[in-house]
Amino acid sequence: MLRLQRMASIRCLVESSFLIAWSCLEKTGELGQPEASANILLDAIEAQLRTGERRQLMLANKAIDAYRQHAAGRRASPERSSPWTL
Repeated sequence: MLRLQRMASIRCLVESSFLIAWSCLEKTGELGQPEASANILLDAIEAQLRTGERRQLMLANKAIDAYRQHAAGRRASPERSSPWTL
């Protein structure tokens, strides 16, 4: 039972953090293709969760930073291939 509660809690944390990051990037007009953008944000959130981070705003902010770094890298070298095209 405790494990199910913890899984639900993590699921809610991921969802909330993702929505915060998505909304921020959407409002600033920075979002690219939805699927690629979602994958970048979720990958960043998952990486932070693996380090033990559980603060919702920290997860969202780190995801936004990761997205912006990825987007800046794509602009700097557009010929470079990436699994997540923006």
